[in-house]
Amino acid sequence: MLLKDYTLEIFNSKCQPGNQGVHCFAHLKQDVGEALPYVNAVLGGFEYFKDPPTVTFKAHGKIITIYGDKIAVNALKDDTEAEKIVAWLAREINDAWNNRENIEPRYVGSAKPKLIEILKLLPKTNCKKCGAPTCMVFATRLMAGGRGAEDCPEIEGAERINLSNYLSSFNFD
Repeated sequence: MLLKDYTLEIFNSKCQPGNQGVHCFAHLKQDVGEALPYVNAVLGGFEYFKDPPTVTFKAHGKIITIYGDKIAVNALKDDTEAEKIVAWLAREINDAWNNRENIEPRYVGSAKPKLIEILKLLPKTNCKKCGAPTCMVFATRLMAGGRGAEDCPEIEGAERINLSNYLSSFNFD
């Protein structure tokens, strides 16, 4: 077992003090930097840096970044959710480390969808029916994995299938 202990720091956003959610840092008592290429391979990070080792990915609807000595998790409902997600991450880190002989380490992030390619597949009507003020904003949300092709009421049939196919080639989980 690589990661044995950590302490949680749960706090409200300083940028948005009225926000209901909380953010969390798990300060790790052991350095997990060596495990991050294996964690990246298992969890499909969309960003990976070698020096210092850092992996960022989306899981459980949260953006999570693991550093050698810290884990950062955004937009949590409460302390209980923070504790649950960090405990899950500790298990994932330890499992990846314990099984590293069977995992091909990954030192790069996953490919991301390109904004311009998404825009080419949208109707560009800026109709606001999707809840976004413009197709550009909607495309940005699609690019981040926060929305899907089915959320655009202006496209259907082959156009929706083309957009779905393009987005499905990227890992958003």
